[in-house]
Amino acid sequence: MRTKIVAGNWKMNKTLAEAKALTNEVLNLCISEVKSAVKVILCVPYPFLQSTTEQCEGTTIAVGAQNCSEHESGAYTGEVSAAMLKSIPVPYVILGHSERRQYFREDGPMLAKKVDRALAHQLTPIFCCGEPLEIREKGTHEALVRQQIQEGLFHLSAEAIGKLIIAYEPVWAIGTGKTASTQQAQDMHAVIRKELAAKYGDKVAQSIPILYGGSVKPDNAKELFSCPDVDGGLVGGASLKARDFVDIIKGA
Repeated sequence: MRTKIVAGNWKMNKTLAEAKALTNEVLNLCISEVKSAVKVILCVPYPFLQSTTEQCEGTTIAVGAQNCSEHESGAYTGEVSAAMLKSIPVPYVILGHSERRQYFREDGPMLAKKVDRALAHQLTPIFCCGEPLEIREKGTHEALVRQQIQEGLFHLSAEAIGKLIIAYEPVWAIGTGKTASTQQAQDMHAVIRKELAAKYGDKVAQSIPILYGGSVKPDNAKELFSCPDVDGGLVGGASLKARDFVDIIKGA
């Protein structure tokens, strides 16, 4: 059985004081209400990583970053390296989020380098993949997601890829008013797992957690997380509200 995982992606939100208050509220609600063995990860903006790590010390909640550089170190003003994250220490890092791909032109070869940097510093990448609306409407979404997986991850050994978490994001269902059905989520997770199995074998494919990242909410979390290939969620907007986020965790 794969452990259920719920990761909150705060994106570029909150001040330091607000971040501390939200973290404290999530911690208190989890302690009092979450009884199942769900891995919870808070992926917060860079300036809050240290304080959030300190707040979560001694609890079951882990902390993740939202990105890292493909470079080890050097003259890359404004970038943050995997080594820096590890030194905090931060155990998780989101890579290849749809917003990074869209706004910052991150592509497969770049993300392959980022994955390598993260793994070299014992970070666990949460590798994102998923299709925009125009690709879904063309019916080429499965091919695109397979390509994203191949380009970003298939240079890895079976041992290395077994250390990752994958997150599927139906970009067309995020903030568009459109909704992905539970069956659509399960179908795409199954496509990803089948692609992993074709490359690495079924045992490896079955061991890798695949999270759903398409507008997870308290009222759809339990149904989504009950799908056989959906191992939890990468939660955006709902992770900014402690009550909603913890209700999603309880859905797992």
